[in-house]
Amino acid sequence: MRIPRGELRRSRVVDDAAAVLRAVLDEELTGYVVFEPQDALLLGETTSGVVTFEDGIPVLAYDTEREVGGRDGLEGFAVTGPTRAAVHAVDTAALADAHEVEAFRIPPGDPARVLAGDERLAEQTVDAAPAARRDEGRDQSAVEAFLADADAIEEIRSEAREEARARASEWGLDDVLADDARDSAAIEPGTDSR
Repeated sequence: MRIPRGELRRSRVVDDAAAVLRAVLDEELTGYVVFEPQDALLLGETTSGVVTFEDGIPVLAYDTEREVGGRDGLEGFAVTGPTRAAVHAVDTAALADAHEVEAFRIPPGDPARVLAGDERLAEQTVDAAPAARRDEGRDQSAVEAFLADADAIEEIRSEAREEARARASEWGLDDVLADDARDSAAIEPGTDSR
């Protein structure tokens, strides 16, 4: 992937990638930001990544060290601590070819979520995105958030068990369920019940 050299707008070390992403969104920047985690530089590593933007909305991400793009690439340079962020402006037409590479594209809210852990900024970015891009990643992130919520899953299981008990009682199956529970408790895993 080739990204043309852009006009450097600013380059500084920041403690929080959210500030950079918010500024780019507010400015409606078309261009890219190079992120270089400072911890990696101190350790002699060369981890860095690029996120491109169109009118302030993230389009693609690329981990320059691992040569991986998309969500995987973004996660490669998502580290805590100070990061140097160099913001470059580029004409939309100059980024057109790079933005066609599907493997490197990311949903609009991913940089805010992955680099900054800022769900509110992610939602603001998605809301500001063109209508055609607003649903990218939304369903997946909602499912991931639900699956990560062990309490919510346990609550659903508990409600399902209560409903099953109520139906069993309603249908007069209480004794059958109790017998099944005793039988299954008596059989240890790995033993033959025959």
